[in-house]
Amino acid sequence: MTDKETLDVYAQKVGDYEAMAQKSGARNPLLTTFLEALPAQAHVLDLGCGPGHFAAEIAAQGHQVTATDAVREMVARAAQHAGVNAKVATFDEIAGTDLYDGIWANFSLLHAARDAMPKHLSALYTAIKPGGVFHIALKSGQASKRDALGRFYTYYTDEELTGLVTDAGFSVTEHAQGREVGLDGTAADWIALRAHG
Repeated sequence: MTDKETLDVYAQKVGDYEAMAQKSGARNPLLTTFLEALPAQAHVLDLGCGPGHFAAEIAAQGHQVTATDAVREMVARAAQHAGVNAKVATFDEIAGTDLYDGIWANFSLLHAARDAMPKHLSALYTAIKPGGVFHIALKSGQASKRDALGRFYTYYTDEELTGLVTDAGFSVTEHAQGREVGLDGTAADWIALRAHG
């Protein structure tokens, strides 16, 4: 994700975003099931880690965490968590083969352009170990647009996202959906998939 306006919003609102993440309180049930599916001492990629709240929880469970984000200010916050190896990287810099036992892509790839999504998913499939656990969550809908803060979003239906993830080589095993208020203060529907490499 290299949309400058989106990156600038996150850089400017890193404190607000971190406060929102902390306020959500109880552990995310999707993270719980993701963690339960991992082998012991797994190597996990947190793609688009933000301030590292999920990466910190994954590390606290005894896993090795590589956390990436395109926003330097977010990476600086993520790097403060014990056990989290945080670095600045865009989606275009996903690389490597059979590196990760799990990939957590929670509300990050929704900032990628629709025509770039197959390439990113393919790179993630190459980077995950055979049988590895893949989580992806996005806002649901159609088309692409900017929110009230100026962030760029690409919206997907469950069927479309399932097709893209399957085409990349993953086997989709679980679907979830919900609705919650985001950083822009508006409620939005979301979808999440769990799949395996």
